[in-house]
Amino acid sequence: MRGSTIDSEERRASTGHSFRTSATSSFATGASRSRETSHNPSNHSRRSSQAAHHDIQPNTVDRELPPIPHVPSTYPPLPRVPSSSFPPLPALPPSQPSSLHPSPAATPPRQPSPTLQPPITPSSLPLKHGPFTNSPSSNVSLVPSEGEDLDAFHVRNTYAQLDMSGVKGDGYEEGVERTRARIGTSRSSQLNALAALGDGTEKTRDLEAKEIETLKSVDRYGFFAVPSHDRLVLLDSAPLVKSLTLVRAGPPSHTNIAKSLSALPPVPLPLKEPSRISKWTRMLTPLTRDQGANVATWAVKGSKESKLRPRTYKGVPDPWRGAAWELLMTRYSKLGAREMELLGLEYREGLDKPSTYDIQIDLDVPRTISGHIMFRTRYGAGQRSLFHVLHCFSLRCETCGYVQGMGPIAATLLCYFEPERVYASLVRLHDAYSLHSVFSPGFPGLLEAIYVQERITEQMMPDVYAAFKKHMISTTSYATKWYITLFANSVPFQTQLRLWDIFLLEGYDVFIAVAVAIVWVYRDHITASSANFETVLSLLSSFFVPEDEDTLLFWIGKTLGDKRMKSNLLKWREDWKGLVASGKDGSALL
Repeated sequence: MRGSTIDSEERRASTGHSFRTSATSSFATGASRSRETSHNPSNHSRRSSQAAHHDIQPNTVDRELPPIPHVPSTYPPLPRVPSSSFPPLPALPPSQPSSLHPSPAATPPRQPSPTLQPPITPSSLPLKHGPFTNSPSSNVSLVPSEGEDLDAFHVRNTYAQLDMSGVKGDGYEEGVERTRARIGTSRSSQLNALAALGDGTEKTRDLEAKEIETLKSVDRYGFFAVPSHDRLVLLDSAPLVKSLTLVRAGPPSHTNIAKSLSALPPVPLPLKEPSRISKWTRMLTPLTRDQGANVATWAVKGSKESKLRPRTYKGVPDPWRGAAWELLMTRYSKLGAREMELLGLEYREGLDKPSTYDIQIDLDVPRTISGHIMFRTRYGAGQRSLFHVLHCFSLRCETCGYVQGMGPIAATLLCYFEPERVYASLVRLHDAYSLHSVFSPGFPGLLEAIYVQERITEQMMPDVYAAFKKHMISTTSYATKWYITLFANSVPFQTQLRLWDIFLLEGYDVFIAVAVAIVWVYRDHITASSANFETVLSLLSSFFVPEDEDTLLFWIGKTLGDKRMKSNLLKWREDWKGLVASGKDGSALL
C-alpha cells in the first residue's frame, strides 16, 4: 500500500485502521486528488451527451470575447491576443452578455462554435492564490485544442482552474455550479462564485463545527445516514439456505409483495473484523516497494494460498480492501509493475487531451453516489477526481468511449485508490474482466450474461421462466442496470463491496450468480396467482437489502463452485456466440 512502510502497514492493519484514502480524511484535509483535460474520436453516444448538455446550458457566443466583467482588482484582466493570430470575428452587440459569464436566462439554441479561440493563459484566471505546484499532475492545459468544441473546453478548463484553487466546504457544502449552468454576469453571482474558491487554508486550519457535525453523520464508509433509495426490500435468507436445484412453483396464494423497509439499516462493524484483519496481515506479504520504500504491491504467502478464496468469500476486512483488490486484479489480469507504470503515464498524458465525452461526463459526475461525503460538494476533490478518471478512460477505447455505468464503478474505486490507480484498475476491468464487451455499442457482453441467466432460470426454475413469458417481462428491463454498474446501485454499499471482493477473485460470472440469487429468493412472489407485469417488474427493480450477507455469499460461492454449473456456463456461452453468428440472437431472449 502507498504511503507507509511494511511495518507501519501491518501495524495499522492489526489495529483496524484503513490503508485506503478515507472519505473523511479527504474531506477534512480538502486534498485535491486529481488533475484535468480531455478527447476521444469515437462518436459513440456523442449526440446524446451534447444534446443533454444543450438542454440546460445557455448558448455559447461564437465571436471574439470581450473583457470579462468587473471583478476585484486583485485579479488581472483577460490578456488580449494579437489580431494577427486569429481571423477577425464580428464584434458582440452591446446588449449581448459575455460568453464567459452569460446570463442564466433561457436563450435560443446556439450556433456551432468556432473550432479555435484565442488561448486563455493561467494569469487570466480569477484565482485567490497561485496554483499548487507540489503535484506531478499540476501542469494543466488551458488552451483549446484545434477542432475542440468550446463548450467541452469550458468544462475541462473549469476543472483545471478548480484543481489549482480547490473549493471551500469540500464535503459539507453544496458548491457552486459552473459548467452545467454558467455563472451569471451580475456582481452577486461573480462574488458568490469567487467566494466558493478555496483560499489555501483547507489543509492547515482546524475543523469548523459544521464540518465536525457532518463527519458525525456519516457511516464507516462515508455515506450520510439518510435514506436515499426508493423501494427498499428485504432479500430473505431462508430461500438461500437451499442450494440451487430444480424447483417448482410455490402456492398460488403466495403474496406478490416482498417485505419492504422504511430505511437502510445501520452499518455495524463486523464482529469478526478484528480477527480477520490479523489473518490477512499474516496471509499477505510485500511484493514490491516504490522509491520511498513504501509497499507498492502485495503477494499471498505460499503456505496461505489455499486460504485466499474462502477468506475472500467471508469478506475482505476494510483496512485491507485496497491491498486485496490490487492483489486480485494483478493476479487476474497478469499485468506487472512495468505495465502499471505505463498505465500511469497514459493517465497523466490523457489529462491534457480533449474528449468528445467531457460534456456528458460532467453532467453525470454530480449525480454519481452523491450521498457519499467525498462526492457531495460540486467540484470538490472527489468530483474532480471522478471527472479526470472518466475523462482519461474515455480516451482509452474508441469502441467503448464513455457510458454512464462507468461512473459508479470509478467512484467506488476512488474510495480505495488514488485517481491514477483507479484509471489502471478500470483498464484491467475493461481488458481482463470482460467489461469491454459489456460497454461496447449494443452491450454484447451484457446480452450474453442475460442469455446465460435465462438458461439457468429455465433449467432450475421453469415455472418462474414461464411466468416471465406469461407477463411478457424481458430480463433486460430489470437486469440491465445490474450488469452495467456491477450492482453498484442495487444493493447497500457494504454488500456491493463484498460482491466486488469475489468478482475480482472469480470474474464476471459472479454477477450472473447474484442475478439468479435474487430471482431465486423471490421465485414464489413471481409465480403467485396475483402477480402481474407491474408487480414483478417493480419487485425486481427494487433496492435489495440482504437479511444476511454471509448466507448470500455462501450461496453464490456454492453455485459457482459446482462443476456441472461451470460446464453449463461454458456451453451456454458457446451457444450464444452461435446464435449471434447466425443472426438469431434477437429472438433468443425473453
